[in-house]
Amino acid sequence: MNDLHVEGLTKSYGAGEPVLRDLELTVPAGALAAVLGPSGCGKTTMLRIVAGFLRPDAGTVRLGDRLLSGPGVHLPPERRRIGIVPQEGALFPHLSVARNVAFGLTGAERAERRHRTEEMLELVGLAGYGDRMPHELSGGQQQRVALARALAPQPQLVLLDEPFNALDSALRAEVRSDVRTALRATGATAVLVTHDQQEALSTADLVAVVRDGQVAQCATPQDLYNRPADPWIADFVGEAVLLPATIDTDGTARTALGPVPLAAAPAGLRVGTVLLRPEQLRLTDAHSDGSVNGMVTNICYYGHDAMVTVKVEEHDTPVDIRVAGALPVRPGEKTGVCIAGEAILHP
Repeated sequence: MNDLHVEGLTKSYGAGEPVLRDLELTVPAGALAAVLGPSGCGKTTMLRIVAGFLRPDAGTVRLGDRLLSGPGVHLPPERRRIGIVPQEGALFPHLSVARNVAFGLTGAERAERRHRTEEMLELVGLAGYGDRMPHELSGGQQQRVALARALAPQPQLVLLDEPFNALDSALRAEVRSDVRTALRATGATAVLVTHDQQEALSTADLVAVVRDGQVAQCATPQDLYNRPADPWIADFVGEAVLLPATIDTDGTARTALGPVPLAAAPAGLRVGTVLLRPEQLRLTDAHSDGSVNGMVTNICYYGHDAMVTVKVEEHDTPVDIRVAGALPVRPGEKTGVCIAGEAILHP
C-alpha cells in the first residue's frame, strides 16, 4: 500500500514560532489530496519534510509500511520513492525531453528506459516529443514533461508544488485535467500544494485546509464546501455570506435576510453565525412577500454568471448573490432578496 500518514509534524526555523504545530494528515492510497492554505501557513514546509529535504523537529512521516521520518530516522530523498513536480517544471535545459523523462531511471536497461520514457510521454499526451528541447515547448507542455519525469520511476507518492502557477487560466484548467488523468492511470498517491481554492476543489479527492501550521479541516471537496468546520474556513473556501442569527425552538434561524431552516446546529445553541453561499440567495421584486429589501451596489459579471452585491436595509454588511443567466438589476436599483435552501450554524 502507498497511503501517506503524517502525524504530529512540528517544525520551527531558528528561535521563531513553529511553522508546523502537530500537523496531522492521512492520504489514502491512490488518492489526490490538495493541501490548501494562505501564504505562510506551513504547507510548503510540510511538503519539503515529506520529500526529505527538511528534517522535522518532531512527528513522523510514513508511506505505506515504511517510516520515512521519525525519531532517529530520516531517509534521504532518493530512497523515499517519491516523485516531485516543482513549480514551472524545472526541466534540465541541456537535456532533450526524452532524457529529462528518463533521468530517474537509473539502473534500468537501455531498451527498458526507452520503453518507459515513450510510455510516460504517451500518458501525458506528448508522444513523439522526445527529441525536442525544453525551450521548444510551451509552458503547459513543460509541466507535462515534469509530470512524466516524476512518474517514470513508478513512485509510491507524487508531490506537486503549485505546478500550475505560471500558466494562464485556460491552459491551467487543461493541464490540471491532464495531470489528474495521468495520476489516476498510474494509481499513484499524490499531494498537491496550492493556494488556489478553485484548483483544490475541482482537482482533488480530499482537501486539507492548513491554518497556522495545523490542518484545520480535511474532507472531500463537497463536504468542505457545504459543511465547513468554522466561519474562517467557510470564507476561505469560496464566497460565504455570514449572518448573525438567533435560533427559535423549532430550529429555524432568524437573520437579517429572514428565517432560514438549519441543516445542522449544536444542541442548545440559541445564538450564532449562519453560513450561506451566494448561490443560496435569490433576487426578487422589491417588497415581494418572503423577501427583504435592499439596494444593488455592485455587479461583477463573469459570463457564465455574475455576483451581485446588495446592501440590505436590515443588515450593515452588504451580501453577495450569485446570479446565472440574464441580469435582472443594475447598480443603484432596489431589489428584494430571499433565501433558498438550508443554512449551517456555527457558534
